[in-house]
Amino acid sequence: MGTAVGGERAVPRYVQIAEEIVQQIRAGVLKPGEMVPSESELVDRYGVSGGTIRKAMVEVRASGLVETRHGKGSIVKDRPPVRHRSSDRFRRSHRQDGKAAYLAESAQSGATAKVSVLYIGPMEAPEDAAERLGVSAGTQVLARRRLYFRNGTPVETATSYLPWDVVKDIPELFAENPGGGGIYARLEDHGHEFAEFVETLQARTASKAEASELALSPGAPVVHLIREARTTGDRVVEVCDTLMAADQFIFEYRIPAAD
Repeated sequence: MGTAVGGERAVPRYVQIAEEIVQQIRAGVLKPGEMVPSESELVDRYGVSGGTIRKAMVEVRASGLVETRHGKGSIVKDRPPVRHRSSDRFRRSHRQDGKAAYLAESAQSGATAKVSVLYIGPMEAPEDAAERLGVSAGTQVLARRRLYFRNGTPVETATSYLPWDVVKDIPELFAENPGGGGIYARLEDHGHEFAEFVETLQARTASKAEASELALSPGAPVVHLIREARTTGDRVVEVCDTLMAADQFIFEYRIPAAD
């Protein structure tokens, strides 16, 4: 426990140690791919107990800057810095410039983006997606599942569910590359003008399969985001179920203060 100084509680020693290690990582003293000093080395360096060091490392791991490898200790992640995911990424001007949201966003941050298509084809709508689309669970929809990379690192998976009656006459939506501006541009080309995008986010830990797909440590934090694409006719023409590596994204939204 910290002691009171000037009416305020002193910062616990383990927190001070954790902050110093985090600063060493951010300053490049501990470089990506390098091992964080072992518990015994840190005990000797700071002159504290092993319990204090273990508590400090819990804080360091919570920063998202290191990953723990069984039997090897903690290693500084070689993932690139986080990027902003802003509320203007679905602007129509991006689509008119031939840029899909993810590619436009990555370009703005100076990152090299890649999208790997895992599946395109008919699928029975899962219950949640079906409810959002206004169809019965099990109804046939078009599913498009992708894995997104940033500078060679997998950071996000996404599955889009689209109503069959909407997509059946838009052949580009069945192609791996739907063309400039992505699937939203093709939907707008066929008269489905967008009014808004509604997103729901939940933070949780990754399952074993999810951690493997995104190259994360077991139990790493992820953000589960579900987006509804609504048209001016108040119809949801896409539900996108997305899972993101939490350490790769900062969410930034603009919220109007007036009516």
